[in-house]
Amino acid sequence: MSLLEALAVLGAGLGAGVLSSTVGVASLLSFPVLLAVGLPPVTANASNTVGLVPGGLSGSLGYRRELREQPALARTVLVVCALAAVGGALLLLALPSAVFEAVVPWLILFTAVLVGVQPGISRRVRERAGPDAAPRTRMSPLTLAGTALTGVYGGYFGAGAGVMMMAVMGFGLDLELRVVNALKTLSLMAGNVVASLVFVLLADLDWAAIALVAAGSLVGGYVGAVIGRRLPDRLLRGAIVAAGLTAFVLLL
Repeated sequence: MSLLEALAVLGAGLGAGVLSSTVGVASLLSFPVLLAVGLPPVTANASNTVGLVPGGLSGSLGYRRELREQPALARTVLVVCALAAVGGALLLLALPSAVFEAVVPWLILFTAVLVGVQPGISRRVRERAGPDAAPRTRMSPLTLAGTALTGVYGGYFGAGAGVMMMAVMGFGLDLELRVVNALKTLSLMAGNVVASLVFVLLADLDWAAIALVAAGSLVGGYVGAVIGRRLPDRLLRGAIVAAGLTAFVLLL
């Protein structure tokens, strides 16, 4: 890897860390850069996942205030996404990369649209429930299943997993967007940590690329959390939808 390529990978890690803690499409930046510097697809995907772990950790640290508001939910997200990511990581190693190619772009498009329309639909649901209905701060079985499936996808590939998680939690919980974003960041971190353990044991990794992505994402994850908690809900939601639409176009 040349110096210019190393700088590109470092910059991609920084940008991916910021995106992971804000709009949740980190892999769409860092993964193509790893491919561009010559890594095989599976090696690039596995190395990217390992390299983004520090970004998830620093991003979750940056959102610690929001996570403390919902400790029970944070624990549930941590456990469910960690366990689900094991299955996703094993799928990556066992299945051909073309398995999800036809489905993933449309899935991301669908969830991006859901994030955009979620406030209006949730408002109508609350109106039907009546003014005395308690806010939903616990996951229903359906929300739990959606979280687990998104965790599997995050362990498999992960591009757009943050957008999917925002849609699942946005519909299933009555929480401020900044708290949902914090839980999303935690979910991505949990999935990356567990998937990384699988990859370290079973996958071919490029440790030079991992070190560069990790260094960049460590800084970017915390910076992204600072940005994410300060953005107005409407602006953050618009950015998430735009990121999802961009992911759809690039993956299609």
